[in-house]
This record gives sequence, structure tokens and C-alpha cells, in this order.
Amino acid sequence: MAADAQTGMSTSKMLNFFSLIGKLKHTKRTGWVLRAVPDPESIAGHMYRMAVMAMVLDKAQYDISRCVRLALVHDMAECIVGDITPSCGVSKEEKHEKEKAAMLQIKDLVGEAMGQEFYSLWEEYEYKTTPEAGIVKDLDRFDMVLQAFEYEKTGSKNLQEFFDTTMGKFQTTMVKRLGYGIV
Repeated sequence: MAADAQTGMSTSKMLNFFSLIGKLKHTKRTGWVLRAVPDPESIAGHMYRMAVMAMVLDKAQYDISRCVRLALVHDMAECIVGDITPSCGVSKEEKHEKEKAAMLQIKDLVGEAMGQEFYSLWEEYEYKTTPEAGIVKDLDRFDMVLQAFEYEKTGSKNLQEFFDTTMGKFQTTMVKRLGYGIV
């Protein structure tokens, strides 16, 4: 099969990749599943809202396109390893290694150019090496708090633990304001 001129990927590889990341649409977030939240959000739903949140950031302060790409890539490894949370009994180091291996698999699947971009974005997010990665990490935490707030509002269980373990970790002024706006 011929490779796409822009991505260098064959149609077959593209379809395999799209199918692989499509798993994120159906994989429910572990924290909500473990707490028996009815109709828990998917990983893809979480990533999508983060990407939309990134679109409304201050354009003078952040590269918005980069923030959106970081939001869309930050949990991509979970299409292979699943949503590993502290409740899973996996150390942060082991989680990082599993996700790194998954991102390297994705890199191999999609080819060097696109694969390197995905992997570099994932590393940037993981190590918060840019202001964009820092704000996206904050948006990740904030989205979890906002989701807990929304579940509580609709009558789900008390999810106070999500607020307690997250609220003090926000690093950016904007996300701190948002967080305190919902509690």
C-alpha cells in the first residue's frame, strides 16, 4: 500500500493506529469505575474536554496549538496500558515506564516523523518542560475535579477525596481560580 505523502504512513498503518486510539473512546476512567460512578467518562472524553479547555487559554501567554496537542497526546499511552491510577497499586516509576513503552510502540506504529512528535509531546507533558506542559498538567487535574463536581451535582456518591488530593496541586493562577470557583 502506498504511503501518505504528508505522514509517511501506509493506509493500513493509519487504520491500525486509528483503531488503537479508538479504544480510548470506550475505555472508562479507572477512578470513576472503582467508585461505581454510573456512566463514567471515557479517557477520550477527558482528553477532548482538556483540548477544548486549552483552546480558551490566554493566547498571549501560551502557544494554544501546542496546548491542544499536549492535551490530546497526554493519555494516548492508555490505549495500550489502560488508565493506571494510584488505586491500582502501581508505583509512579512503573506507571511511567509502562506508558513510555506504550508511547514507543505508538511511535513505531505511526512512523518516525509523526511518532517522534507524539513521543516528544508526551515527554514534554510528563516532565513539564514548557509553560504549555505545566498548564496542561493543571488542566488535567482540574478536569478531574470538575468531573467529580459534576458527578456529585447529579447525585453520585461523595467524591470529596478527588478534591482533597488535587486542589493544593494546581500550579497556575488561572487553574487555581477555576478550582476554587467550583468548591
